[in-house]
Amino acid sequence: MDLAPILNQVGMLWYFIPAFVIITLLKSAWFKGVFGEFIVNLSAKLLLDKRKYHLIKNITLPTEDGSTQIDHIIVSEYGIFVVETKNMKGWIFGGLNQKIWTQKIYKYSGKFQNPLHQNYKHTKVLEALLKLRPLHKYG
Repeated sequence: MDLAPILNQVGMLWYFIPAFVIITLLKSAWFKGVFGEFIVNLSAKLLLDKRKYHLIKNITLPTEDGSTQIDHIIVSEYGIFVVETKNMKGWIFGGLNQKIWTQKIYKYSGKFQNPLHQNYKHTKVLEALLKLRPLHKYG
């Protein structure tokens, strides 16, 4: 039995494996999150005056119940800005006081932590660590 035609066909499939891996990676939640944070970092670097604003990114701070990860902290003479990045598509449903929000896109429905609550925790942890008193808070 001649296996050359079969091996030839299988050999052609090897081109699809890297394409499949790349497409899977690009569609993953991890990549979308990293890409969203990259866009915010790039925008901050390009649009904010480096003499007035200092960008701190992807920082983990200790909390009473473990730790919390902050995507972006922008420090300036105008204040300290804590930014949580969410790179999502579709319809987002959730209220100010709801712990869990819902993302709907086509037939997919996913749940995620209320980013306003998440950012509130980030600001409280930062206030405590820096011994600051809160002046203004915006969602």
